[in-house]
Amino acid sequence: MRLAILGGGGFRVPLVHRALLADTLRGDAPITEVVLCDTDARRLRAIGAVLDRQRDAHRAAHGEPGLAVRAETGLAAALDGCDIVFSAIRVGGMPGRVLDERVALAAGVLGQETVGAGGISYGLRTLPVAGEIARTTAERAPGAWVVNFTNPAGLVTEAMSAVLGDRVIGICDSPVGLGRRAARALGLDPAGVGLDYAGLNHLGWLRGLHADGRDRLPDLLADEAALSSFEEGRLFGPSWLRALGALPNEYLHYYYMARESRASIAETVAGGGETRGEQLVDQQEAFYRDAAARPAEAYELWDRARLEREETYMADNRRAAGGVERDEEDLDGGGYEQVALAVMRAIARDEPARLIVNVRNRGAIAGLDGDAVVEVPCLVDAAGAGPLAVGALTGHQSSLVQAVKAVEREIVDAVRTGSRTPALRAFATHPLVDSVATARTLLDGYLKAFPELERVLPRP
Repeated sequence: MRLAILGGGGFRVPLVHRALLADTLRGDAPITEVVLCDTDARRLRAIGAVLDRQRDAHRAAHGEPGLAVRAETGLAAALDGCDIVFSAIRVGGMPGRVLDERVALAAGVLGQETVGAGGISYGLRTLPVAGEIARTTAERAPGAWVVNFTNPAGLVTEAMSAVLGDRVIGICDSPVGLGRRAARALGLDPAGVGLDYAGLNHLGWLRGLHADGRDRLPDLLADEAALSSFEEGRLFGPSWLRALGALPNEYLHYYYMARESRASIAETVAGGGETRGEQLVDQQEAFYRDAAARPAEAYELWDRARLEREETYMADNRRAAGGVERDEEDLDGGGYEQVALAVMRAIARDEPARLIVNVRNRGAIAGLDGDAVVEVPCLVDAAGAGPLAVGALTGHQSSLVQAVKAVEREIVDAVRTGSRTPALRAFATHPLVDSVATARTLLDGYLKAFPELERVLPRP
């Protein structure tokens, strides 16, 4: 089978390649060819050098890998004949992320690429490209399954599903990471624990932790030491987790501690520090430059930058929570690429797997229509990802989910109609933007920062 990776020059592609190489050792690996597609030839060369070093190490330990890799800069050529597509694009690149953050901060609201104002901006400029990818896939590889990595993952998956139906599945590593940490806190093997999780991408809750025939989440919530032993417990605090009766996705820190998160980021910037996007621009530019100049060292350069990236993940939030350190087990990757490969294996081998992914609702969460993309446990096999019914959301959970889903629908409508009015409503009605005047400032700021949005939204 052939796998196309759109955004093939992206920084995290070596994680996917590493997992694919490991898969070849099983003897029944479904993927025999990988096509890397990126519009930036320099990034492709740098990532290609990292992959070459990974293949050298694999060859020395295990012999020639049964996995061919080639690069393309054209979308149609990359998609022709593909069976699986990993879509991991970043419209506007890392400099675009910086603008997403800075425009929001200048308006006095949170600057984050997938949450709040920054996520709305990112979605407005990403959906037109995601739509083109969906249409080209339907034309050039109509039988292919698309696994969407592109953020905002739920929003982008929903937009692509209008073209591809159920043949697009969105993924994120946050739910499985949360479940893994919660299981370890109780001394359980994460592989043997069933997770009851429900919500939207970057807006969900772990509501059950099933092992040995019963729900162990109440045990965890009652154990102060266990709750304080892992990242989310320290990030939110045991008392708030007990008040919720659930474990929130780490991105809910932006909602539950909005003032503290905003103040922490603002303090960093006011002190001459960098936003998260600016940190990554500097880090990745150094990697891509040095890897191109010293390809023999490309893997070491990449791994060093990867570790630094993991160590500083959500640093402002962890500082706002009193200086929460990341667990050692969470610094080695093994996140989103493992979820993506688990989806791929389940489909390609028709080996049913229970995975938390982003799919059309189809009744899984009451109160949302069937086409609304949600993040819930699914049974994944050769027929795709079928959402499993989850228990009713609490009033608090439902109110947040409904509000953010309404914002996502406004973004889709803005791009579909080319009108700025739904975009304004998206900014104004998001829970993290508390003013219509601020919403107008945000819309004007993003139109100025991203001139291409004038073409996306040409109408009032």
